[in-house]
Parts: sequence; C-alpha cells; structure tokens
Amino acid sequence: QVQLVESGGGLVQPGSSLRLSCAASGSTLDNYGIGWFRQAPGKEREGVSTITSSGSAYYEESVEGRFTISRDNAKNTVWLQMNSLKPEDTAVYSCAAAWGVGASLSPGFYDYWGQGTQVTVSS
Repeated sequence: QVQLVESGGGLVQPGSSLRLSCAASGSTLDNYGIGWFRQAPGKEREGVSTITSSGSAYYEESVEGRFTISRDNAKNTVWLQMNSLKPEDTAVYSCAAAWGVGASLSPGFYDYWGQGTQVTVSS
C-alpha cells in the first residue's frame, strides 16, 4: 500500500513558478509509475504529466515545455516543476501511483492517490 502526500501549491501571479512535491510512504516508488493530475472547478480530472519507473516522462500538450516531472527514488519523491504559470493552470493538483513499468495520463490507470494541493494562478 502506498500513501501519497502532495505539497507545494499556493497562490501565484501569472508567469510565476511553483514546484509541487509528491512524497510517498508505505512502499518504495522504484516500481511505480507516477502521474500528476489536476481538476479545476466544474471540470473533469485531467492528466498533466507522468513518469515511468525508469524515468521516461510524458506531458499533456498544454503544459509541454512549461512543466517538468522528475523523480528521486532514493527520496521516494516525485516533483512537478511548473514554470510560466497561466490562470488556466488553476486547479487542485494530485499525484497518483500505479505499480509496474508503464505510465498513463488516464486517471483509471492508477491505484493510489494523494489528497491534492491547490494551485491558484491569478493577478
């Protein structure tokens, strides 16, 4: 069983940066694919970025070039570096884990979820 805790959200101005963390406990992340998702009010949850257990990263088109996902298995942590933030990035961001070598931007792929952290981009 994996427990995930996100942190690093906040209120920032457009063009700013934030770094979200997803810290795991209960199991090492070595064999898990990790995804970052976001959900804005009134909208469905959408996949933002994902990283496989071997470190291959994938991004949703709207964040490509602005967001960077990374992981340190020794620290049992995955990060999402978000640069050039836009008001449309405002959402609750959650991380999720799925055991195995794959990764996906589809929420249904994942077994374990964190509680989320709020990101608000506003002037």
